[in-house]
Amino acid sequence: MVQVHQTDFSTGSVQRNIIEVAIPMIAAQLLNLLYNIVDRIYIGRIAGEGTLALTGVGLCFPLITLITAFSLLFGNGGAPLCSIERGKGNEKEAEMLMGNTFALLLITGVILTVLGLIFYRPVLYAFGASDVTFPYAQEYIRIYLLGTIFVMIVLGMNNFLSAQGFGNMSMLTVLLGAILNIILDPLFIFGFHLGVQGAAIATVISQACSAVWVFCFLKGPKAILHLTTKSMVLKLWRVKKIVSLGMAGFVMAFTNGLVQVVCNATLQNFGGDLYVGVMTILNSVREIFNMPIQGLNNGASPVMGFNYGEKAYGKVKKAIFFTSAVGIVYTLAAWLVVKLFPEFFIQIFNGDQELISACVPALHIYFFGFCFMALQFSGQCVFTALGKAKKATFFSLFRKAIIVVPLTLWLPHVGGLGVYGVYWAEPISNLIGGCACFITMLVTVLPELNGKKKITGR
Repeated sequence: MVQVHQTDFSTGSVQRNIIEVAIPMIAAQLLNLLYNIVDRIYIGRIAGEGTLALTGVGLCFPLITLITAFSLLFGNGGAPLCSIERGKGNEKEAEMLMGNTFALLLITGVILTVLGLIFYRPVLYAFGASDVTFPYAQEYIRIYLLGTIFVMIVLGMNNFLSAQGFGNMSMLTVLLGAILNIILDPLFIFGFHLGVQGAAIATVISQACSAVWVFCFLKGPKAILHLTTKSMVLKLWRVKKIVSLGMAGFVMAFTNGLVQVVCNATLQNFGGDLYVGVMTILNSVREIFNMPIQGLNNGASPVMGFNYGEKAYGKVKKAIFFTSAVGIVYTLAAWLVVKLFPEFFIQIFNGDQELISACVPALHIYFFGFCFMALQFSGQCVFTALGKAKKATFFSLFRKAIIVVPLTLWLPHVGGLGVYGVYWAEPISNLIGGCACFITMLVTVLPELNGKKKITGR
């Protein structure tokens, strides 16, 4: 029987509370990464066609990212509001926010499934597919889209487990699907000889099991807040609050998809299918190193939100400084590891020597100044956790849409940089966007917290 542990955000040190929630969240984020990473590892090793198959699946990332964006729109909007209401002692409204979020995820999941199945062909070609890579992308995305609702429930509703202090249950939600995916991937890809289709089938089954798990827990007696039919009745004012705060996560994910589209199209123009494959590996390695810092901030968000609602402003400040310091140290270490061992991370996905040769210099450029990503994550986390929707949304849009996209289109033409110009857009945006977001957070949020009556909490 699974032991359920609930962290009380109103007692103990804020650092301990963050760690209690963040550790299982980090584990959950890393496990969630396995859904896509394991697919790519196995796909990249399909005999005779691994490189092309990997490139084809990489072309599906923007569509997958779009599904993630809508999950974050509702999940990252509803969960922080839920934490704030719990801090105020308003459990009823917290439960209504959770139910409305679930209803929005279901409705949007159905719409995205239908639209995706209708329009995936022109969309994939617009994303940089060639006649050679399109069949692989098509095989994967047609099946993946059938599991859209499951993906959205897992990504959107798992936040509400953490918002209630159930970090270990949040981790187990993802662990269930990740283990299933690891087992089913080789079975369907190689055992049943289904190739790329097998990877998609394994992912859908795994996500479905995780979705059932989180749904049953939120309906069960151990949860503090419960999914009820009454709580799922949508109210326009409540939906507006959820969407307003969740827009930051949506914009971040949506613009990530936009960047992937622009990068793939530009790389196809300047380098061809090989460099689209390189971009697939760069994104995969970045996800590996992003997940721990995302898990840390996702774990800190409900703690900050609860204490902000409880008016324990001193604890909020401690949480900000703690997560920022840990994030900076971690990303500096990650940058060093990638700098020293680039081939190790590339060979996780594919051992083709031509691909490795093209990937090593790209990886060095792409991860240059990776530590500035910690500033972006920390600033975004604080804005979202405290319900500051406008600032959170602006800085999500600023780094990707305003900086990365124009640079990706312009730099390849500068000084004959070509494909390397695409790779340089990322570190430049990390520096400008990360610093702008973090400094703005410091000069706006800290004076606000200092100016309010300090309450240490219960």
